[in-house]
Amino acid sequence: MAETVTALRAVAHNVRAARVRAGLSLDELSRRAQVSKGALVGLEKAQGNPNLATLVRLADTLGISVSALMQGSPEGRVRVVAADTVAPLWTGERGGEARLMLTTSGSAPVEVWRWRLEPGEEYPSHPHQAGVVETVSVTSGRMSLVVDGSEHTVEAGQTATFDGDTPHAYRGAGTETCHLIMTVHLPPGPAATT
Repeated sequence: MAETVTALRAVAHNVRAARVRAGLSLDELSRRAQVSKGALVGLEKAQGNPNLATLVRLADTLGISVSALMQGSPEGRVRVVAADTVAPLWTGERGGEARLMLTTSGSAPVEVWRWRLEPGEEYPSHPHQAGVVETVSVTSGRMSLVVDGSEHTVEAGQTATFDGDTPHAYRGAGTETCHLIMTVHLPPGPAATT
């Protein structure tokens, strides 16, 4: 429970800081991200329980990574993250889950996700901002990757990549659980001005 409160406080602080940096009012961020103003007010007060879709829409609108919304201060030069210390950001109806393990720093960050999809379980994703590239590497099982209406089978030992600025979905295929590692390569952020 304490971890959830700490994470929610980090999200509240990071959303507000990113919104202020971007010069956006609550009304404007609400409109652009398609998130209700009430939900944003609650989020900035560290109240509520934002789902993955909400966090992705806010991150895309603010031009930052999902984990930049969730992470506290950097801990040093090397970070080691155990999967069981990271709460799932998505939980499927059949027990699947997605955990955002970490995000690299720099002008073009990369998110590293660990996913588990049960057979027939699907996660549909809205298009991301232009320049986002996703890569999925299936470590066991099989998945169907649907990108802009076209379905592709990705089996254990295979990797697929695609532009994330189009509708896409991940679905567990076959008869066994699909485990995969996903990276989301974000476009470079705006250049810093001095």
